[in-house]
Amino acid sequence: MEESSVASVIGGSLSAERSKTESAGNFLGNENDLRAEETEVSQLMRADEDDHEVSNNHAEETPTKEDNTMQEERRAHSNGDQEIQPASEPTSSEKSTNPAPPARPAGLGRAAPLLEPAARVVQQPRVNSSVSSMQSQQVEDSTNGETEEYDETREKLQMIRVKFLRLAHRLGQTPHNVVVAQVLYRLGLAEQLRGRNGGRVGAFSFDRASAMAEQLEAAGQEPLDFSCTIMVLGKTGVGKSATINSIFDEVKFGTDAFFLGTKKVQDVVGTVQGIKVRIIDTPGLLPSSSDQTQNEKMLRSVKQFIKKTPPDIVLYLDRLDMQSRDFSDMPLLHTITEIFGPSIWFNAIVVLTHAASAPPDGPNGTASSYDMFVTQRSHVVQQAIRQAAGDMRLMNPVSLVENHSACRTNRAGQRVLPNGQVWKPHLLLLSFASKILAEANTLLKLQDSPTGKPFPNRTRAPPLPFLLSSLLQSRPQLKLPEEQFGDGDDFDDDLDESSDSDEESEFDELPPFKRLTKAQEARLSKSQKKEYFDELEYREKLFMKKQLKEEKKRRKMMKKMASSTKGLPSDLSKDEEESGGAAAVPIPLPDYALPASFDSDNPTHRYRHLDSSHQWLVRPVLDTHGWDHDVGYEGINVERLFVVKDKIPLSFSGQVTKDKKEANVQLEAASSIKHGEGKATSLGFDMQTVGKDLAYTLRSETRFCNFRKNKATAGLSVTLLGDALSAGWKVEDKLIANKQFQLVMTGGAMTARGDVAYGGSLEAQLRDKDYPLGRSLSTLGLSVMDWHGDLAIGCNLQSQIPIGRSSNLIARVNLNNRGAGQASIRLNSSEQIQLALVGLIPLLRKLHGHLQQLSSQ
Repeated sequence: MEESSVASVIGGSLSAERSKTESAGNFLGNENDLRAEETEVSQLMRADEDDHEVSNNHAEETPTKEDNTMQEERRAHSNGDQEIQPASEPTSSEKSTNPAPPARPAGLGRAAPLLEPAARVVQQPRVNSSVSSMQSQQVEDSTNGETEEYDETREKLQMIRVKFLRLAHRLGQTPHNVVVAQVLYRLGLAEQLRGRNGGRVGAFSFDRASAMAEQLEAAGQEPLDFSCTIMVLGKTGVGKSATINSIFDEVKFGTDAFFLGTKKVQDVVGTVQGIKVRIIDTPGLLPSSSDQTQNEKMLRSVKQFIKKTPPDIVLYLDRLDMQSRDFSDMPLLHTITEIFGPSIWFNAIVVLTHAASAPPDGPNGTASSYDMFVTQRSHVVQQAIRQAAGDMRLMNPVSLVENHSACRTNRAGQRVLPNGQVWKPHLLLLSFASKILAEANTLLKLQDSPTGKPFPNRTRAPPLPFLLSSLLQSRPQLKLPEEQFGDGDDFDDDLDESSDSDEESEFDELPPFKRLTKAQEARLSKSQKKEYFDELEYREKLFMKKQLKEEKKRRKMMKKMASSTKGLPSDLSKDEEESGGAAAVPIPLPDYALPASFDSDNPTHRYRHLDSSHQWLVRPVLDTHGWDHDVGYEGINVERLFVVKDKIPLSFSGQVTKDKKEANVQLEAASSIKHGEGKATSLGFDMQTVGKDLAYTLRSETRFCNFRKNKATAGLSVTLLGDALSAGWKVEDKLIANKQFQLVMTGGAMTARGDVAYGGSLEAQLRDKDYPLGRSLSTLGLSVMDWHGDLAIGCNLQSQIPIGRSSNLIARVNLNNRGAGQASIRLNSSEQIQLALVGLIPLLRKLHGHLQQLSSQ
């Protein structure tokens, strides 16, 4: 718990902001991180610091209040122990003398309160306004018992804090700058959470770190051990080389307004305010879809160039004055994502050049504000990056840049944007902050990123409940072609033998019967109609029973013939297959059940096709929701059944669907091997699309019959989703008491990366004795899923009750342990057409309520 908490504090700041509710410039956390902080820090700090919202688009900001809980950390010279003393509360006069915050410039975002970099000390419970001596002794013992390793780590973390303050000082930023304050706050929070191993940990001394940084900078003798590598990406002509020249305040790369500047990957190393900076300049990319092949070659050369020395931060450049809302850059962004992986955007800053451009006119002809102009353009670029990365919660920080020589400057000669922001220190501070947090991450050993990968992908936990539900599903056993003469279960055939023998000739012994016409039925009395329809229903049921018996006999005969031909030469069977295939005639398949449409055209002819005698079954996949405005074909389905050595069936099926937004692939290969009477083993391989990844599943099941009315199944499954490997097992038992009642029980577990999900289900089915002739059917299902200690229990009940000869009443009830449920009742009839008028009741009620609302108004 502790490692994950600290990882959320530091690791979250290394990625781009993922919360939609925070401002576009905040890059030092995400929504999950803040939730983790609320859980952990509430026990350590007793504060509400997580409620503050910051924006890093301003160069600096004066705090509105001082930290009332700033602590002074002093190290004793004799034994090196720490003595933590709470600072005194500032008086009201001291609070009133604080300088007021400056007026908000017309830039990005809104002014936000400062997050205090110092964390609060855990307050000990007091009894009679004094701390008990026993508690003080416990605190002293725990402090003295800290290990030397933790002391060394804490000292190194303090030096990282001092280093960052020195960087901010050289860039002309105060410790109260919003970016500086947020970084210091997260470093202090990570130190506290990390310090829980050794007992109570005191808050770091912000004043001590700030004083040390100012002292080292004033002396100028202590070198600053820091360097940062920045990679620049962007379209051609956006000003990548010009931005690099502006950062170094000298011409490093030649620029031209009419010719391409950078033609190959190259880097330059220089110093900015005494800080070593290495910038990798890349060739300009082209946004058109036809130019993506050329972009791929350039980006692969860039990837090879940065393989040994990966960059610390990535700057994606675009122009502020290029108005585009049609996502024309999506092919380029998708190409960048494919080459470097989606994780490149998690540590990227969006840089908009030509930031001194005048805002365009608004819809009514008046000039729009600069703030609105920047916000709209930033939103377009950020939204395109979210779609390319496949994460709609991603929120990359935005920085503005102006490289024109006529740009307005301040007294120090620094270029100032129209919103009053000095862009160069702000851009460098964002880049350096990411590198500082990465060093803290490495020091605290919160992540082990693989070597050789400049942008390691974020690993996601596999969806164990989804994989377990797929594993627990019952799959029918694959059979040979000669055994697939019906869909009935073998158990049903065995159970029907005894009952069928008694009623074999019952229908043939009935006296002759002649159906009446409609006119003759109308002349019958009510009692005569009832007797007539009862007799008709009885004869129809016996006739259908006779047909079912004949079908079962035919299936058994075909099985016997297939088993008897196994000993014949293979050439004879091949000749029979060829002759049968040549004689087969393609037949038209039934029409699709298309939905109702208001269009005058009824293009049902588009969906008619023949079922050929070819062994490959190829069919289109139709989307019935859009057929009346389009052809509706979204994919293709392919199936075929093979027979290996005349004993082993092997099936292959695949379906590929593609619409305007996404593509889905589903492939399945299955086989079954019999090894004894009533024993069989099934093997299968599945590949399907899960989100943005492909899931590969290898499964195996073994079925065996314990006795005549019971069948047991045991299975294993291994799934590879992304870089996560999951394994699971299941046990299933099917008990058939008689023709009317059967019970299926299933249980299993799925594990991946030390995480385990358990689940099980129970299904009981009660049906009519003459089912499917008798339409009565009731099913009760129970399901249980336990994952991460969250127990989910679901219950569903479905019952079908026949009402008369041609009406059915179907009731469904669903309920779970969270208090959610659903109940539905459906009545269908093929004769009582007037039942459709019941559907007008909710419409009339809605209309009546609307009229009452209008009358009340």
